[in-house]
Amino acid sequence: MALGRFTVHAGDFRKGNEHQFLRGKLLMKKPKGFFRETVRLDAVESVEVASEESVKRLGGTIGWGVAGAVLLGPVGLLAGLLAGGRGKDVTFVCKLKDGRKFLATASSKMFVELQAMTFR
Repeated sequence: MALGRFTVHAGDFRKGNEHQFLRGKLLMKKPKGFFRETVRLDAVESVEVASEESVKRLGGTIGWGVAGAVLLGPVGLLAGLLAGGRGKDVTFVCKLKDGRKFLATASSKMFVELQAMTFR
């Protein structure tokens, strides 16, 4: 089971690296407040590696557009983000069944486990 922090860049949860993947659950900080919300993996609709198309398709708001441009801008930057450096981080889009979504970066190990646990 993965225990890992990941960084949210945009979406319906607080931006920053205060989020965790622990024992098959996402522990997410809400935009306001101190406590974390527990999101069970059966509430996850999809998890996919971020691309300009996926960010635009899931976004639809100015915030997502800005995040996509900043994070995924030119093809070289996109390749760098997806391939990662030494840490091999992966930037991904996660959409929940209740309509909420977020753009985040996590270690490739954590991303693979999250994706495997939500595969249907």
